[in-house]
Amino acid sequence: MDFNVRKLATDAGIFFSRAVQFTEEKLGQAEKTELDAHFENLLSRADCTKNWTEKIYRQTEVLLQPNPGARIEEFLYEKLDRKVPPRATNGEILGQYMLEAAKEFGAETSYGSTLIQVGDCQRRLGGAEREFLQSSSISFLTPLRNFLEGDWRTISKERRLLENRRLDLDACKARLKKAKAAEAKAAAVPDFQETRPRNYVLSASASALWNEELDKAEHELRVAQTEFDRQAEVTRLLLEGISSTHVNHLRCLCEFVEAQAVYYKQCHQYMQELQRELGSSSGDVPSAVMPLNSQTPLETDVLQIEEVQPPASGTRNAKVLYDYDAADSSELSLRADELITVYTVPGMDSDWLIGEKGNQKGKVPVTYLELLS
Repeated sequence: MDFNVRKLATDAGIFFSRAVQFTEEKLGQAEKTELDAHFENLLSRADCTKNWTEKIYRQTEVLLQPNPGARIEEFLYEKLDRKVPPRATNGEILGQYMLEAAKEFGAETSYGSTLIQVGDCQRRLGGAEREFLQSSSISFLTPLRNFLEGDWRTISKERRLLENRRLDLDACKARLKKAKAAEAKAAAVPDFQETRPRNYVLSASASALWNEELDKAEHELRVAQTEFDRQAEVTRLLLEGISSTHVNHLRCLCEFVEAQAVYYKQCHQYMQELQRELGSSSGDVPSAVMPLNSQTPLETDVLQIEEVQPPASGTRNAKVLYDYDAADSSELSLRADELITVYTVPGMDSDWLIGEKGNQKGKVPVTYLELLS
């Protein structure tokens, strides 16, 4: 295998030096170069932007596609650089089921024709949802994802590089400090050994050696300081660009709100149209299945039965022939052979009367009564 052994050894040495410096800083045995307050504020602001952008992005994904399986499928298609196959929305699927059911039940029947109207509305609602999802994905989700996968990765890479440059700088400072201490110690030795020429020569040689190490350490420190300053400037410019990121995300947020407003407006419009269609054809719908907001006069009277006052005249006594259990709160339960007072109200079905016994009041069937004179 062809590789540069010297470069490999140099890289290993740099990595070891950084590891030692980092460990000593954590143990409080080495000094650490601190960044200025403005730079620290930029770092904090960038981290805050990344964290909240990621949370907003993930939750928007859940809002637009609640199905986790579908989200994973879309993610895999994107990673494979393949187009996501079209998927029908839940509204479109429901609408299709209703239309198919109408064919089975018969479009000429009341139920079948209503299924067609509601199914068509559901399909339009599903189409509006599809347009909203596509618009929101392009105008909001994609810019957020581009920031997280593009700009933020670049910022993170440059920050890691800056941290390495700082470790190199502090390691150089530590080496220079040690070299100065050793050089000063070597320079002091001849003062005590002037009577020993041999030791004097050795001490002078050691002093010259430490002087050389000191010069080397000072040169390495200057280089490390230059690289650190250059990397700090590059990182600072990237961090200051977070402001423009906020401006871009603000524009995307407004577009998302606009798309959401259009979607809900369309849904409201479609539902109002459906209500008008059902209201115009309500004459063909049996009264038992009429919606509450389109009650017949009889049903309105029944629901308001507790507010109906008995007429001054026209009340009669009646004997109950059979037990009767009330079907709902508008009816009155009866027991055979008991006596009750009954009367009628305008517009009421002839098969029913209003009955009273004690403090209780409600509808009672005529066939269960024997009217007394």
